[in-house]
Amino acid sequence: MHSTEIHTYLHRFFKENNCEVLHGNEHYLTVQLTIDMDKRIMNRPFYWRYIESVNETPNPAQLTLITDMEQLQHGMKGEVIHLGSPRLHQLFRVTKEMGQFVKMYERLVEVNKQIVLTPWVGVNYKVSFISHQTKEMLYSLGINLMTGAVVKDFQEAISLRDMTEQQSEHVFHLPYIITPVRALDRLDAVITQVIENEDLTWIDEAEKRWKKDLAVLDYFYEEQEQKPESYENEKRAMEERFKPRMTLDIVNGGLFYLK
Repeated sequence: MHSTEIHTYLHRFFKENNCEVLHGNEHYLTVQLTIDMDKRIMNRPFYWRYIESVNETPNPAQLTLITDMEQLQHGMKGEVIHLGSPRLHQLFRVTKEMGQFVKMYERLVEVNKQIVLTPWVGVNYKVSFISHQTKEMLYSLGINLMTGAVVKDFQEAISLRDMTEQQSEHVFHLPYIITPVRALDRLDAVITQVIENEDLTWIDEAEKRWKKDLAVLDYFYEEQEQKPESYENEKRAMEERFKPRMTLDIVNGGLFYLK
C-alpha cells in the first residue's frame, strides 16, 4: 500500500465519520475529531469520565497524520502513518466496528436530463505475509455489476467523486445483473490470483532461516539423549516465529452507484 493510497484512505475515513479536515495536502492532514471518534481512538477514558461527571464543555482532540516522511524535514510534528503503524491498524479496526459495508451514490449536480448510475461493488483487502518479518499490503478492487469488469485502485477512484448515502432526484439506478454476493466471489478469486502472482521467495527464505536456527538448537542439545522441556519450548517458539503464513482480511467495502 503506497503512501498516496494510505492518504486517500485516511481522508475518506475522517470525512465519512464527520471529522473536519482543518488543513493538509497530499502528504499530511490535520483533523478535528468528533467526540465519538475521540473516545474511539485517543485512549483517554479518564478525561471523558471527568468531563461527563462535571458536565464540562468537551474538547475533542485534533490529530495530525503524516503519510510522507520527507515532510518531517520541514519541522512538521505529527504521527507518521504507514501500513504497519499501530494507528492505521486501529483505524482499520474502528472501520470494522462501525460497519464494514456501505451503500453510497455519486452526488450529481441537478440537470434537466435524466442521469443513469451504474452499480459497483468495491472491496478493500488487507493481505499479510507473516514470518519472522511481516509484510502487509492493501488492495482495492471494484467490479461493475452490469458488465463484470474488474478494476484495481477502486478506493482511490471513488475518493475523487462526491459520494453520499442519499439518492439524488432525477437519477435512474440500473438494476444489477451480477448479484453482490456473486460479485464478492469473483473479487475473492481475483485477489487470490493477485496473491499467487506476488513474489513468494520470502517463504523459502523463512524456511531456510528456520532450518538454520533449528540446526543450532539441535547442536546445543545433541549430547542429551532425553531432550528437556526447555528444548521443546524453544522449538515451538521457533516454529511460531518462522513458520510462513498468510492472512487475508476484508477491511471494508460497499455497493456504489457511479455515473
